[in-house]
Amino acid sequence: MRTRAQEAALVLGAALFTALLAQVALSVPGSPVPITGQTLAVVLTAAALGPQRGMAAQAAYLLLGAVGLPFFAKGASGWGALAGPTGGFLVGFLPAAFLVGLAARHGYDRRWWTAVPLFFAGQLLVLVIGVRWLQVKAGLDFATAFQKGFLPFIPGGLIKAVIAGLFMPLVWTLARPRAP
Repeated sequence: MRTRAQEAALVLGAALFTALLAQVALSVPGSPVPITGQTLAVVLTAAALGPQRGMAAQAAYLLLGAVGLPFFAKGASGWGALAGPTGGFLVGFLPAAFLVGLAARHGYDRRWWTAVPLFFAGQLLVLVIGVRWLQVKAGLDFATAFQKGFLPFIPGGLIKAVIAGLFMPLVWTLARPRAP
């Protein structure tokens, strides 16, 4: 059984991992939203920690970035980053972490053929929430928001889902207790 300090360390570690992968960011021409490694961190940490701790890790990540730590993409921070046009993608980490963690609790992250679709679905949820937020905050019509905040991210999302979907089953295999 883990202590509260160990649980807190896991959650904080997952938040820091998300912050680290947020710095892997590529600008997308014509879009205010960069391609980042954040969603890879979201699905990996949610699968490893489960729904509550996975969501808590993302809440900690958002809070730490909002209060001024340079945790968001390209070192951005502050409440303005959360409230602005790209904030919905960040907020989408919360339900995505919960749902991926919940599915992982039921073993969907243990085999690549179930893990890849799970991790892709988690990233799609982030995109759906982000696009709607982008549409409202930037005053865009749905088609434009979809073109700027969804379509360019599908290939990267699929690649990240494959990476995570191959990685997690391997981790679970290596973490299994060995018979003496």
